[in-house]
Amino acid sequence: MKKICLVAVAMLATAVSLRADDIYEITARGKKHLIQRDAIVIQNDSSYLAYKHFDLKERRVEKISLAKGSLPFVVETSPGDGRQRIVGTWKRFGYTATLTDLSGKTTRIFDAYLDFFPPGGRGSFLESVPATTSFVVLLADGGGDEIKFSEIERVEIAKEILRVTRRDGRVVEGRFLMPTQQPAEARLLGISDQYDPASPDVFDFSGPLMNLKEIRFGR
Repeated sequence: MKKICLVAVAMLATAVSLRADDIYEITARGKKHLIQRDAIVIQNDSSYLAYKHFDLKERRVEKISLAKGSLPFVVETSPGDGRQRIVGTWKRFGYTATLTDLSGKTTRIFDAYLDFFPPGGRGSFLESVPATTSFVVLLADGGGDEIKFSEIERVEIAKEILRVTRRDGRVVEGRFLMPTQQPAEARLLGISDQYDPASPDVFDFSGPLMNLKEIRFGR
């Protein structure tokens, strides 16, 4: 994992042609301090600066909002095609998943992750419950197993029961554990081939986990 992160850092830092927006804060001495390179700014007004960027640790796209104070921000923006290319880079380093829903329809998404919503997917995120790139499974012996997306080849879903095939061939089966005891719905989110770099969202695909029958990770 450390090697993957180092390669990603090198590509994002040195591939000048891929740059999107670079964000600086102007210090009290009038110098530019780099906050984020290769981002996509989605809001820049008198109150807030909001941007999307790729989080190397989580291997997914995140949105950051900064309240504007006494020190101003400067955004150096690339042409539109630079933003499209940086999304392509995000796709290369996030988790790619091919989803099969209960009707048999297949969908491929990039930068996949799980997030949690009120029941039925109505309303906004459950902000007290963080998004994740792993499944927690309750085993038959009463123990739990947290399995990272990077370890998984395939997940077969039958209501709340997950059968997880790891890349090393081991199989784990058990009940999917929600990270909260409050009523909630787990949804798999990600970027499709039609994702618009200018979108204020970090995903354009959102589907309930329980509406899927299989997830395959990898290209």
